[in-house]
Amino acid sequence: MPACILRGRGIESPALRQGILRIVSPVRISIILPVLNEAPALQQYLPLLQEARAAGHEVIVVDGGSRDNGPVLAAPLADRVLVTEPGRARQMNAGAGMATGDVLLFLHIDTHLPTGALTLLQQHFAQGSLQWGRFDVQLSGQHPAFRVIETMINLRSRVSGVATGDQALFLRAALFRELGGFPAVPLMEDVAITKTLRRVSRPLCLRERVVTSSRRWEKHGIARTVLLMWWLRLLYVLGVSPERLHSMYVKKK
Repeated sequence: MPACILRGRGIESPALRQGILRIVSPVRISIILPVLNEAPALQQYLPLLQEARAAGHEVIVVDGGSRDNGPVLAAPLADRVLVTEPGRARQMNAGAGMATGDVLLFLHIDTHLPTGALTLLQQHFAQGSLQWGRFDVQLSGQHPAFRVIETMINLRSRVSGVATGDQALFLRAALFRELGGFPAVPLMEDVAITKTLRRVSRPLCLRERVVTSSRRWEKHGIARTVLLMWWLRLLYVLGVSPERLHSMYVKKK
């Protein structure tokens, strides 16, 4: 049995294909963005979410104590701006705690949603049975190695049913609260929660691609970054604590 429910790029349910799906009560989506010292990215990417706000969705920025003026820049471009202690899991949980939408979409600030993404999610969640899912990912860089990396990320996720934050995880708000949110760990919180979620149901693996920045690979070197991430994931599978992995990650950055 495949780990994912596959949809997208022409693969749709019979109801969607026949045009008989009707959204009686539109699904409202809360987009939650954890940030830390990301003022330039906020200026670049938050304007892209204003159409979502105009359509009735919600944008929540959760700042982890930035030393720049990120919260000030975000205020006119978000429905809520929260300031918490740093830590992506802590920040996303805080944002989810303030969210009023039916569906939570956790988005990295340097990740851009594909055209029509929120309408697509509304359609799928309106069917009632969908619990959670993620998008395929595309890296922004032009180097041929990035095409290999993104293909492997998407294939690994499709086979394993596990997603990472770069893939724009989405799930029902009620389910998120039932599970208690992201585990309070400094690294691999996305992997941890999706391993729990796949015990609830298979994810919807959308072939539509979010475009995420390749700046991490470009800054530290493609091969070095890939090897580091593979090493950390292997150690995580072998039972090394997220706290120790975070310490290793920080030292290698």
